[in-house]
Amino acid sequence: MKMSLGLGKRIELEMRGRPADNILDLNLDNCRANKIEGLTSEFTNLQTLSLINLGLQSLEGFPKLGNLRKLELSDNRISGGLNHLTGCPNLTHLSLSGNKIKDFDVLDPLKDLHFLRSLDLFNCEVTNNEQYREKVFAKLSQITYLDGFDREEKEQEDVDGEEEEDDDDDEVVDEIEDDDEDDDGEEEEVGLSYLTKNIDDEDEDEEDFEPGDDDDDDDDQVVEGGEEEEDDDDEDAPAAEEDGDEDEDEDEEGEEEGEEEGEGARGTKRKHEEEEEGAEEEDEDDA
Repeated sequence: MKMSLGLGKRIELEMRGRPADNILDLNLDNCRANKIEGLTSEFTNLQTLSLINLGLQSLEGFPKLGNLRKLELSDNRISGGLNHLTGCPNLTHLSLSGNKIKDFDVLDPLKDLHFLRSLDLFNCEVTNNEQYREKVFAKLSQITYLDGFDREEKEQEDVDGEEEEDDDDDEVVDEIEDDDEDDDGEEEEVGLSYLTKNIDDEDEDEEDFEPGDDDDDDDDQVVEGGEEEEDDDDEDAPAAEEDGDEDEDEDEEGEEEGEEEGEGARGTKRKHEEEEEGAEEEDEDDA
């Protein structure tokens, strides 16, 4: 009686005043009880239930828990009655290690748990059979792992497969990082080769360049050429000035000649007019 009250009291403490349908995980380990009491189907959303080391001898009265995924029943005294677990059709992990299971036939009710992926029977008497693993995998074809290992003895990484998904994500991240490292490496190689090429080009330019008189000769030629051109210009300038002076002299002479001719014409005309005036005066005197 005290054991039953102990289990009920523990459930009440674990609930902490919350409604049963709000409980997702429930740990009742080390609470002494030889059968299931105080645990009801009101825990409709319960996903994980741990009943390790309670001293359970039977699973009679185990509630129907449609959302239960993981059930821990290790280190109890269960020898059969696994048919009471068929009310948990979505169960994926079941641990019965350290119980009193001796025969393979005790496992037959687990065939109805179609989503059962991992079964743990470690430290049960049934594991002493030489063909233990072959027979269990043959009987329960839906399971992937038995006692933490698959059919090829590959160790189970995680019960719910969360770590496997994380590993896939890590691999993707590693690939991205490797690509980034490769890109960085390529950029470094390109940068080094580019710098090295520039240095080599500069060295070649320095080797090809030999200081000498060539530049001075060119400069001298340019200077001499410039001076000769300037001299030619200077020589042409006085000649042009002389020509200009001659033209001006000729113009002045032409103007003087024109003036003299004009004055001569004017003098002749004046002389003719005087002669006419003298003739008129003579005619008047005669009259």
